[in-house]
Amino acid sequence: MLERIRLLNEGLADRYHIERELGVGGMATVYLATDLRHDRPVAVKVFHPEVASSIGNERFLREIQITARLNHPHILTLIDSGQVGESLYYVLPYVEGESLREKIERDGRLEVEEALSLMDQICSAIQYAHEQEILHRDIKPENVLLHRGEAMVSDFRDCRGSRRGVRRATDRGRDVPRKPLLHESGAGGGQRRAG
Repeated sequence: MLERIRLLNEGLADRYHIERELGVGGMATVYLATDLRHDRPVAVKVFHPEVASSIGNERFLREIQITARLNHPHILTLIDSGQVGESLYYVLPYVEGESLREKIERDGRLEVEEALSLMDQICSAIQYAHEQEILHRDIKPENVLLHRGEAMVSDFRDCRGSRRGVRRATDRGRDVPRKPLLHESGAGGGQRRAG
């Protein structure tokens, strides 16, 4: 891991300084870094080499261009992107907090009011993206970051930039499987919590 950070720092030396690893997923590793030009913390998402080669530079750049168009208070904004050696990366603001998944795993079900507030923020972000002709395709609690109680939708990398793509997903009449918002135990007279 330290060798990887050293190599990244060599490749990004004029723009970012990698501080430490924040997390590892199936497709990429996210690092906390300092934006040297603006002296601010950022998150650098570096795709694993095998993922980068399967995505290809052309597709990666196309998806990054689509993502870069998004400007909404509940969407994590793209700051920069590029390639270091064989690794593709992009840079996002660093969000202190946790993912919605981490919060649910730690606290259990959410209070109804909090769940509705977060859903409103998430839906506002997704609606805005659809108005920009962008379909997220991977909305899940792991891709919603919580910053000071506000939802920030992230990971628009796996998106489609065509209005036709949005229509295809909604016009076929297929039901989208989803977990119920309210747990059955909240349907009675007790305290209601989202599940």
